[in-house]
Amino acid sequence: MKPFHSYQNPSLAVDLVVFGYSQQQLSVLLLNRKEAPFKDRWVLPGAFLQMEERFKDACSRVLKTKLGMDDVYLEQLYSFDEPDRDPRGRAISVAHYALVNPSKVAIAAGSMANDVSWFNINELPALGFDHDSIFQQALQRLRSKITYFPVGFELLDDLFTMPELHELYECILDTTIDRRNFRRKILDSEYIINTGKKREGSQNRHPDLYKFNKKLKKNSFQINV
Repeated sequence: MKPFHSYQNPSLAVDLVVFGYSQQQLSVLLLNRKEAPFKDRWVLPGAFLQMEERFKDACSRVLKTKLGMDDVYLEQLYSFDEPDRDPRGRAISVAHYALVNPSKVAIAAGSMANDVSWFNINELPALGFDHDSIFQQALQRLRSKITYFPVGFELLDDLFTMPELHELYECILDTTIDRRNFRRKILDSEYIINTGKKREGSQNRHPDLYKFNKKLKKNSFQINV
C-alpha cells in the first residue's frame, strides 16, 4: 500500500455568491481578476482552503480580505468537482452564498483584484471558471428557500414596510405575488413584528414599519408562486 503522502490530492477551494438588494434590484458581487487564468475577467470571489481552515473560516477570510465585509448571512451551497473546472489543475470548490444589504457595507477590492462591483443578476458578464454554473445554482437555492424561510430579511433595512417586503419577494422570485395573500401569510408566520412606527415622507399615507422577529427560528410558512 502506498503511503498517504504519495497520493495525488486535489486542491480545495471556496467560491462565494454574494447577493445584495437595493432599489428593487437583486445584484451579485463580482471581482475582476488581476492575474491569469481569466485575467481581466469577472469572477465570483473565492480562495483556496488553507491547511488550518474550515470552509467557513475560508469564506470569512475571503469576505474580509477581498471584499471588506464581516458578519454576513452565509450558507453552504454545493460542491463543484468537474475535473477541468480550473485550468491550473484539479480543484474542487465548495460554494457558499451570502446575503448582504449594500447600504450597510463598503466594498473594497483586495490586492488580487483590479476591481469589485455589484452587477444586476440579469446583466452579468460572462464569468471565468465555472462561475456561471455556480451563480445559477445559488440563485435557484435563494429562490427556493425564500418561499419557506425568511433569508430575504438579511437584504432589507432593519425597519421595513410590508410593500417593501412584498417588492423584495417579487424581485427575487421574478414573478407577481398576490398582495393580500402575501400579507396574510407573512403576518400569520410571526416572522415580522409591527414596531408601532410609521414610514414618514409618503405623500398620501404613512405605512407601518416592521422588523424581523429574530427570536422565531422554526415556524414555517409557504409563499405560493
